[in-house]
Amino acid sequence: MTTHSHKVGLYQETIVSYDVILGDGTLVHATADNEYSDLFHCLPWSHGTLGFLVAVELKIIPVKPYVHIRYLPVKGRDVYCNIMRDLSGANDKTKKTADYLEATVFSKDRAVIMIGNFADVNTDADWKKINPVSRWYKPWWFKYVETFLRKGEGDEFIPLEDYLLRHNRAIFWVLESMIPFANNTVFRWLFGWLCPPKPAFLKLTTTPAIRAMTFTKQVFQDIVLPMTVLEDSIETAEKLFDTYPVLIYPCRIYDHGRKKMGQLRPPRLDQFTPGTNYGMFYDLGVYGTPGPVKRRQKYDAVEAMRGMEKFTRDVGGYSFLYADIFMNRSEFEEMFDLTAYEIVRKKYKAEGCFPHLYDKVRPEVDVFAIGKEYAEEYDK
Repeated sequence: MTTHSHKVGLYQETIVSYDVILGDGTLVHATADNEYSDLFHCLPWSHGTLGFLVAVELKIIPVKPYVHIRYLPVKGRDVYCNIMRDLSGANDKTKKTADYLEATVFSKDRAVIMIGNFADVNTDADWKKINPVSRWYKPWWFKYVETFLRKGEGDEFIPLEDYLLRHNRAIFWVLESMIPFANNTVFRWLFGWLCPPKPAFLKLTTTPAIRAMTFTKQVFQDIVLPMTVLEDSIETAEKLFDTYPVLIYPCRIYDHGRKKMGQLRPPRLDQFTPGTNYGMFYDLGVYGTPGPVKRRQKYDAVEAMRGMEKFTRDVGGYSFLYADIFMNRSEFEEMFDLTAYEIVRKKYKAEGCFPHLYDKVRPEVDVFAIGKEYAEEYDK
């Protein structure tokens, strides 16, 4: 999901074909309407459990060298939620929408909405507004965006590559928990080019104790939720995690008919944009250290995450599966429809060669036991 997804939907909507090596070594070319169409529809959200993906063919769009960004600071939860629904086209299919749209929520009642459009830069006035935000010495993106709460509305031109990489250096705002001083001006100028740390390096240095800490003392979740519950989700995330900022990326979820939805369940009737075959959903990005942990209060990560997962299931949303999940098998199958997936696994000889989706994405450690252990240590 990206900040362009309110126009085109999930990444899978842009894929024309997949080349996949199956469990028996066969190389197949899957499209939406050839003999492997069932595989085509189940590959998204399968996380490498149906075969080895070796090539994709994608739809592309024409772009321009810059993104003209308008920063809109907003006060009031209901206000920024309604503005996001309006700007994303969730309420009106005829609404002309920007090329890029996102919001960073800094507290329950304060947010900055960012509206971006592809642009050329031709005038001297516009040249002076160019800001290459991903340079190593620049302030972290979210910290820079936060300044508009104080400065008021503003606009500038960001080189396209810089825009696409704007969250990388601070890993959104996760790096603040790892290296609290890394946004210091001196550190940025001298060592900013080292950021972000490479994932391979982070994994290499992650001990079992650190791994346990990542889900008992921190939260890293991207959650797909319908725009109809935007206000409720902000309230729920604050109640369970009490951490800001949080991220909002609107996204279309299309209803292609049950046989073509793969693991995703279609939007519910009350979630559709009127007159369309899609509902407007969004990514709720919750990253960082929960408030109770910062205040050295008791925090039950398992209880909090299971609460968020239940809320997500109840409203017809999905958890992105690259983050830790805390669901048991039956809860997982309530969130995701594995009917077609199970048929495809058997048909294309994935069983015995690749792990089941649930087994692939569930944590490699017993989160329930570790959560209980941390809770007992706190009580002592």
